[in-house]
Amino acid sequence: MTITSFHPPQRTLMGPGPSDVSDRVLHAMARPTIGHLDPAFVAMMDEIKILLQYVFQTKNELTFAVSAPGSAGMECCFANLVEPGDKVIVCQNGVFGGRMKENVERCGGIAVMVQDEWGSAVDPNKVEEALNANKDACLLAFVHAETSTGAQSDAKTLVELAHKHDCLAIVDAVTSLAGTPLKVDEWGIDAIYSGSQKCLSSSPGLSPVSFSQRAAEKIKQRHTKVQSWFLDLNLVMGYWSGEGKRAYHHTAPVNCLYGLHESLVIVQEEGLEHAWSRHHKNHLALRAGLEQMGIDFIVPKKDRLPQLNAVTIPQGVDDADVRTRLLNEFNLEIGAGLGGLAGKVWRIGLMGHASTQKNVDFCLNSLRAVI
Repeated sequence: MTITSFHPPQRTLMGPGPSDVSDRVLHAMARPTIGHLDPAFVAMMDEIKILLQYVFQTKNELTFAVSAPGSAGMECCFANLVEPGDKVIVCQNGVFGGRMKENVERCGGIAVMVQDEWGSAVDPNKVEEALNANKDACLLAFVHAETSTGAQSDAKTLVELAHKHDCLAIVDAVTSLAGTPLKVDEWGIDAIYSGSQKCLSSSPGLSPVSFSQRAAEKIKQRHTKVQSWFLDLNLVMGYWSGEGKRAYHHTAPVNCLYGLHESLVIVQEEGLEHAWSRHHKNHLALRAGLEQMGIDFIVPKKDRLPQLNAVTIPQGVDDADVRTRLLNEFNLEIGAGLGGLAGKVWRIGLMGHASTQKNVDFCLNSLRAVI
């Protein structure tokens, strides 16, 4: 068999990620590859840091993109901040809080779980109870925007609780960054991670992260080595540091970083507040159309993510059949439910470049035709 070049179909991506990538970003990724220590590339890395500080709304020096997907950004935060025996309060209201627990335990830490119903925001009262009951905890970890359910938690309040009890806060912002208000410095977030493929609308494969000075000090004062060589910030930041000669650490994904740079420039051009407003406006339009079709949301109105809409599948409608027909007949991708929500919900993304009125109309019309 002779294998020829791969040409993917042209889809409209309205699932939980990746989101549609604009022609500008695709063209940026097709630019000539240069060395990862080339002075021109190093200058672009400095610009990526500045642009990431803007979208995170932070002045943290320790802000950069991990050369791997959002899951590696998560592991980077936990591997650097959790040592064997550390007690961590972990909030779970969906799939990704469970992954935080896995990371804590793999680092030798002790995870104390705060459980909330899937589709609900994290309950600050439960968190405070856990912090009061575990005075020796040193970290609080929670998901700001739970991709599995479309629920958004009150990050500002949760971080305040962590600091009140002398804990650092680790925040999952994979789906929230650039799609909904997120203010790292104002809210006092200590460690945060995201992904390039959601509201930034770049290709998958990079994980923006940021660490406060308090987090950086904890990392410097570790008693044990970071268990991951690749994600050890003491080593990685020698490559991402903005002054002097870069220390070789790994071969960066050069062309992927071109794409992230361009996507961040696009956010800067639109303005972060305008991006937040656009996502909310298109969410309202999608909500109105879905409600006319008798399709309900699983998340209470006040806690809904505008960029990730988890909705109930109408009675008598076959989940897989609808998604397959949308893909085959309309080249439209929406997401299935995860875990206990599998077969019960669809997850409709309105993230980044895909968050447009045109896509809202296309999704609603396609769903009507198939159902």
